[in-house]
Amino acid sequence: MRHQLNFACEGATLAASLDNAPGAAGLLIVSGGNEIRSGAHRGMAMLAARVAAAGYPVFRFDRRGIGDSEGANGGFEGSGADIAAAVAAFRNAAPQLARIVAFGNCDAASALLLHQPLPVDALILANPWTYEAAAEAAPEDEPALPPAAAIRARYLSRLTDPKSLLRLLRGEVDFAKLRRGLSALRQPKSAAPPGSLAARIDEAAARVTIPATLLLATGDRTAQAFVADCPAALKRFPVERLASPSHSFAGADGDWLATRILEVMGRV
Repeated sequence: MRHQLNFACEGATLAASLDNAPGAAGLLIVSGGNEIRSGAHRGMAMLAARVAAAGYPVFRFDRRGIGDSEGANGGFEGSGADIAAAVAAFRNAAPQLARIVAFGNCDAASALLLHQPLPVDALILANPWTYEAAAEAAPEDEPALPPAAAIRARYLSRLTDPKSLLRLLRGEVDFAKLRRGLSALRQPKSAAPPGSLAARIDEAAARVTIPATLLLATGDRTAQAFVADCPAALKRFPVERLASPSHSFAGADGDWLATRILEVMGRV
């Protein structure tokens, strides 16, 4: 059964949802971006119901300044106190809990790494966000390119797509954009600059002392950037890969996501 509740975080009242279940292991879902706790296309609400039906209580919340919660939105890099307060509220609402697994997609996964240590027992990190904010604000006449790994995967896919090859033969391709992409592929891959978000996430991964699992949609640009920029994290944590471009595990990909999460819940 799903309950709505509130909890406090540094003077603000935050909104949360609890899908109750009798299990001693529970799942804390941290929302990515500025999404409310139901997630993209209600994906996190449906995931919560599925995990709870398997016997594990699930807690979701809106961080400060998002959805039904009070306070100022400090973004994922300012969400450490929100996550810690949510963990405490989860334990209070489900007193049978002995273990908590925290799951986050996109910048929620990055937040779970950057704000360690947190009072949880395991992490599930999906498609962690590594883009710098400044990189997203390129001039309109010179849009920012995706990482080389994303360009390479996209071109390989198109080379096997008859429709894309036909467009090329007909001259229906933006050749200026094509040249720019090919030029990016020729550039040697450099390490993430010290102090960059990617470097800080990779360093944070090295300090994690609890079990963690990476879930990556191999066709997702965010996941591809993470793979390119965070080699230490890839070596440190076990990785599960899904051949999909869906960043939020939409549609049938939600079944794969739920299965992977339930596997982790059964191990903690």
